[in-house]
Amino acid sequence: MYLAITVLATITLYYELYVGGSVTTLYLVNLHMSFTFFSLTVAFGALIGAFGSLGAGLGDRFGRANMVVFGLFFTGIFTLFVIPAMTSKWPFTISTFVVSFVEGVCLVATPALIRDFSPQVGRATAMGFWTSGPVVGSLIVAVVGSATIPAVVTNPRFWTHEFIICGIVGLIVWVIAFFLLRELSPALRDQLMVTLHDRALIEAKAKGLSESDIEAALRRPFQQLLKPDIIISAIAVSIMLLIYYTAVGFAVIYLTTVFGFSVKNANGLGNWNWGFNVIAVILVGFISDYFRVRKPFMVFGGVLAAVMTVIYLEQAGHHPGYYTLAIMLALLAFGLGIAYTPWMASYTETVEARNPALTATGLAIWGWIIRIVVFLAYLLIPVVINTVTPLVNYGSTVQTYATTYSSEIAFATAHPDVVAAAQKVPPSVIATAQSIPPNVLAAAQQIPPTVLATAQANATQLANAQKFAPELRVIQANPALFTKLASYSNPATIPPALLAQAIKAAGGGAQGIKILTTISANKAAIAGVIAAAPALQTVAPYATQLQTIAPYSTQLTTIAPYSADLAKMAPYSAQLTALSKVPPGVFPYLQAHAAAVQQAAAKTASQWKTWYWICFGGIIVFLLSIPLLRGRWRPRDAKRDEAEHEAMVDAELAKLKASA
Repeated sequence: MYLAITVLATITLYYELYVGGSVTTLYLVNLHMSFTFFSLTVAFGALIGAFGSLGAGLGDRFGRANMVVFGLFFTGIFTLFVIPAMTSKWPFTISTFVVSFVEGVCLVATPALIRDFSPQVGRATAMGFWTSGPVVGSLIVAVVGSATIPAVVTNPRFWTHEFIICGIVGLIVWVIAFFLLRELSPALRDQLMVTLHDRALIEAKAKGLSESDIEAALRRPFQQLLKPDIIISAIAVSIMLLIYYTAVGFAVIYLTTVFGFSVKNANGLGNWNWGFNVIAVILVGFISDYFRVRKPFMVFGGVLAAVMTVIYLEQAGHHPGYYTLAIMLALLAFGLGIAYTPWMASYTETVEARNPALTATGLAIWGWIIRIVVFLAYLLIPVVINTVTPLVNYGSTVQTYATTYSSEIAFATAHPDVVAAAQKVPPSVIATAQSIPPNVLAAAQQIPPTVLATAQANATQLANAQKFAPELRVIQANPALFTKLASYSNPATIPPALLAQAIKAAGGGAQGIKILTTISANKAAIAGVIAAAPALQTVAPYATQLQTIAPYSTQLTTIAPYSADLAKMAPYSAQLTALSKVPPGVFPYLQAHAAAVQQAAAKTASQWKTWYWICFGGIIVFLLSIPLLRGRWRPRDAKRDEAEHEAMVDAELAKLKASA
């Protein structure tokens, strides 16, 4: 029961630590974080956790269960109430630092409890369950995220939803641990138990242990354990786990920015990753304990993980399907699980070989080292990958705009001169132009600008030319006669013969008298027409068009300064109408961020590849360190060691009985 509660507590603590990973891209935008700032906060969170792990070595003196119960309460409160209330990046970051510190403490306290409750021959199984804690925590993050995050997130504060769910779960588990979790007495837990058969011997020895015996075993703990096999092994496994911590912190970012998956589908791929990892860490624990060996499984799992890492990283820059990536992630995670659980068992056995009373100290050293490695890695990630910020902060919006308004953007790109012309013309002028019938606009376009200007300048003369057309024809037919008539300022003094001649020239009779009377009454207007005759001759070929546009002269005057721009726009009225319906912020946003997003998208695949090659190197280092750990390579050698140990225990029990 204690073992089960410890595993449950471990799962919950890691769920709380990793829950932000399901909504990273959402809170980066909402809290105005750059990717560099985010990476640095994760790095320093790991550093703070490292010192929490180091301090947890005190669990050898003060017990582990208290640390776990306190940690569950503290992280539950922060996850449920404090973190979701944050509205800016610095308060949010400081709150997550608190959770990171507590997790660092529990990273040591929980495996120490696991060791206390399990003999070495079942250690891989027990450590498999403990190792499933971080992985199941990640799996729960992915499962809950894929189930509760909508395909399209519109609420900028939706990220708090995932923290609230997690916080409620955390406080429920805290209640369970508070009432039910206990631990062994120091006299019992500070001894080495290889098999369950050792329990009788350990209990017997425990009755005879004095305080001085316990204190002696705990004296100068770090000096006792700072040895090459422990230090190098801890560093090697930490480097191997770079790919694991990359997935924890950046999987959603990687899958959304490189492959274009939604946040929901990115979490769905996490289900495959963490699900197969859980299967591996538990299954290999049973198998490793059955065969009594650890190292062959470490080698097999490490090689599988290395191969799948290379296959996975080569997908960057391509367009693999969802299930193709799912299978790759499943095999990669399966290999990591096969390698890691036997390592945990072997590492605790290596610590016990030096001093079984210092298990928590040995795990504190490992916990400190892994957090330092993660800290350095998270500092390095934004140096290797500097393309994430524009893709996370602007990429989604740029892609949405580019998809929604693709035809409008294509038109604007292909016809910049038309768009520029449309931007010059005021909306009121466009409205005026649209109110003019097409035939009027067509007629106006047939008239050269100079002719139109002449017509506008001589509008009165054109009107008088039409009004006095009969009179002008008579004058034009008899210029000498009307020149003589014009010399008489007083019509009464005109000689009768000259007047009769003029009447006859005008058509004779009453008609002639009427024309002459009109000419006499409108001398100035007719003279103006005659004076403007050269200009009016240039206008004459366009008389029909001018007559058509005459009722719209005011509107045409309004649009005249923009006639060239309107002419460019005329063939594209439908496209320009569609373009005018695009929200005003779209094109400025694209102009400000589209180039940066395009450049980042072009570089991001190669940068992520570089990082995953570094992770591949970490797995190789792990494989090379395996011989440093305790444990046999062949099952028959391990079983022979176990038989010899059983004989020693029986002999020791016999001595105790004889002395009693």
